[in-house]
Amino acid sequence: MATSRRRAPPIRIRRATVKDLDVLVHQRRQMWRDISGSSTEDLDPADAAYRRWARQRMQSGRLVAFVAETKAREVVAGGAVWVREIQPRPGAALRRQPYLLSMYTEPAFRGKGLATKIVKTAIAWAKARGFPSMTLHASDLGRGVYEKLGFRMTTEMRLRFARR
Repeated sequence: MATSRRRAPPIRIRRATVKDLDVLVHQRRQMWRDISGSSTEDLDPADAAYRRWARQRMQSGRLVAFVAETKAREVVAGGAVWVREIQPRPGAALRRQPYLLSMYTEPAFRGKGLATKIVKTAIAWAKARGFPSMTLHASDLGRGVYEKLGFRMTTEMRLRFARR
């Protein structure tokens, strides 16, 4: 007996605009919940601060976001590239570096390759602008996606200070 497979609805990757900020903030909030179990009391002020931060950078072109959108125009995944200033060093005359952040896929759409498509789109965007590399901080949930695309661990270290 043959079984019929239901095809996934067509999804396109597009560049987000400031009009997408509500969904980008929502997805970032969900990302933090998934990663750290953050509470509403921590997330509410972070959402407000991120909204202001992202709006300013999107308007100036220093933050570019990409989203996966269904035919019904539902945004089901997204991620952003922040073009940040870096210190001058040998071999880095450009002094700007793309940083991938806020990657998130709605649970019902996970495992369909959307994060991979968004990261590939972000990489293509950065390469087309002459950037020699891209950085990110990977969660355990996303590490496999990034490693399959060629991202490697670096020597970065971090010291966390106690909250006062």
